[in-house]
Amino acid sequence: MEMHTRKFKVRLGLFVAGGLAVFVIAIFIIGKQENLFDPVFKLTTTFYNVSGLEVGSNIRFSGINVGTVDNIKIINDTTVRVDMLIKKSVQQFIKNDCEAGIGSAGIIGDRILIISQGSYDAPLVKDGGNIKSKEPVETDAIMESMKITADNAEIISSQLAEIMINMNSGKGTLGRLIQDSTIAKNIDKTIINLRKSSKGLNENMNAAKENFLLKGYFKRKERAAEKTRKDSIELKAEDQKAIDQLKK
Repeated sequence: MEMHTRKFKVRLGLFVAGGLAVFVIAIFIIGKQENLFDPVFKLTTTFYNVSGLEVGSNIRFSGINVGTVDNIKIINDTTVRVDMLIKKSVQQFIKNDCEAGIGSAGIIGDRILIISQGSYDAPLVKDGGNIKSKEPVETDAIMESMKITADNAEIISSQLAEIMINMNSGKGTLGRLIQDSTIAKNIDKTIINLRKSSKGLNENMNAAKENFLLKGYFKRKERAAEKTRKDSIELKAEDQKAIDQLKK
């Protein structure tokens, strides 16, 4: 009976010791996440809508978790104040012109607070200071925009399909142009006639040049063109000569 009692006590003691160890480890992990064992400083910012941000949410700066959200309080119907606890070691990198924004830890992850980097010459933020904020884009608004885009794409696709069906069936101007061989032949004839007309026009122009009544006119045009060409050549030669003299 004594052996049984002694074993029972040993087991009870091991169970209690194990429970205390788990409790201490849990306190340490939670305290580390909540920055209970690290020196911290406080910052505040305000939003119109915190978009699902909660107390205890992580705060990131340059992609690194640097603190947690300490408190969220509604100030009035258009303002929500967010209190932050940030590691003291990070204060030297956070400037007055940094901005706080709300994002997600992943595509469908928890909401987090993201502090953007400030300008190089801006003063450092002080303990208990306030920084500006950027309003988050609501997921519902994004989904609504995507739905409108998808609806428009569906309408355009159905219209294109209808156009292609009409073209293949010979309906409409394009459909008749593609399917009707008579129209195609008429177009070919029109092109041939244009070529003949162009050839006839060239022949008429040549004949006009040989006409003694118009020969003088065409000769004057040729002389004027030749003079313009010579003047252009002389002008280029003078410019080249001036450039050569400047180089000397």
